[in-house]
Amino acid sequence: MRRRQDLLLGALGVLLALGLCEAVGRAGLVRREYLPPASEVLARALELAGDPLFLEGVGATVRAWALGLGLACAIAVPLGLLLGSVPVVDAAARAVVEFLRPLPSVALIPLVSLLLGSGTETKVALITYASVWPILFNTVYGLGETDPLAKDTLRAFGFGRLSVLLRVELPATAPFIAAGVRISAAVALILAVATEILAGFGEGLGIFIAQAGQATDGTRDVLAGVVWAGVLGLVIDMVLVWGERRLFPWTPEHRGDNPRAAAAR
Repeated sequence: MRRRQDLLLGALGVLLALGLCEAVGRAGLVRREYLPPASEVLARALELAGDPLFLEGVGATVRAWALGLGLACAIAVPLGLLLGSVPVVDAAARAVVEFLRPLPSVALIPLVSLLLGSGTETKVALITYASVWPILFNTVYGLGETDPLAKDTLRAFGFGRLSVLLRVELPATAPFIAAGVRISAAVALILAVATEILAGFGEGLGIFIAQAGQATDGTRDVLAGVVWAGVLGLVIDMVLVWGERRLFPWTPEHRGDNPRAAAAR
């Protein structure tokens, strides 16, 4: 019932936003070349669904997103487990991590382009760099939140450090890792589209938006491309939320429990 209410409220919010944009466009409060009515933008977005060239570009963006996010997971999860499990390594790497983390990935486009050329490799490298951090820090944080009693119990029965990590710490950290992947998935999509727009090379949804922005009357196409980016982000998030519910049904947010009520009980 709660999920159904959330879906209804979300749909209502979307309809209100579209209605407001439609009213502003139809009333002439903003010139149509700057803000076309929402109905025209949505019609153009649906029209693009039948354009094979456009869909090929969307596929290129999704492929770069998936490769970058997959590499980020492959790097961040083992590294996070290492940093969270070995305090000496964490202390040694902390300064380097804190130096690299604030660097904006978009600012690295010229350097990465010179090193890797103008292709998918550049997008994947930048997506991977930006997506590593949420997964890495969520993994370290999740290890820190592991129940110490469970770890001490296994140690008392003679289990070694690796067994404790695999049997207790990793399962307890998995929901935190999944939350980091959800955050990184959104970051990866933003970087995929932004890199294409700013770099101006290759193919993808960002290239379509950038080229439409240079056209004389391309505002409608730009907004239609933005709609596609938003829909991709929404679909990705819904799939990841569904996966979390199936894999970790015991967590309070997926049981639908109220954390305050649970604490009171």
